[in-house]
Amino acid sequence: MEYFPLLELPEDIQALVVQRVARNSILDLFCVRESSKWMKALVDRRREGNPSTIYIKGAQFVYTFGFKKEGLALMKRAADAGYARAVYLHAIIRAIFWSDVQYISRIPRESAERIGKLVRSVKWGWGMWHCNEFRKKSEVFEWSFLEEFYSYNCGNLNDRLWWCLLHIDRSKDDNMCDLFFWIKELGCLFRDF
Repeated sequence: MEYFPLLELPEDIQALVVQRVARNSILDLFCVRESSKWMKALVDRRREGNPSTIYIKGAQFVYTFGFKKEGLALMKRAADAGYARAVYLHAIIRAIFWSDVQYISRIPRESAERIGKLVRSVKWGWGMWHCNEFRKKSEVFEWSFLEEFYSYNCGNLNDRLWWCLLHIDRSKDDNMCDLFFWIKELGCLFRDF
């Protein structure tokens, strides 16, 4: 099998490749970093200011290792750099672990729905690598909010499926108030993460 000579590309293109690899996973980024001295220097130089890399590392710190404060700080850096997924996940993390909803209210519903789908599509290990506190928060969410979400007359019920996280995104139409919209978003995050 013939390998593509990545180091022969212009530096800007190499930086784009590193950025795309960083979006895939930390392991892929590590493999690129270890491939040569030049790529290591490029990764190390780009890693400090690359919002997508900071976002991935922050999410890993929060959900996998349970380092909430450190992960939240990284997430805030990526959000301040304008990375939309980091803005969304930073707001959600603050709501889940600290019951702080001030950041959530700053995200328009249309953007939140679109970005939320992107964030949840990554899957983050399908719950296998989540810290215990995140799992407990998910259980508390199910016991505390699901019955209220399904029984309150805010938005029309589309169909009477089981009252569970599995159907939370399809159970009501888009005519719900902001509170129940964000309950739905949190439910989708707990379900998909």
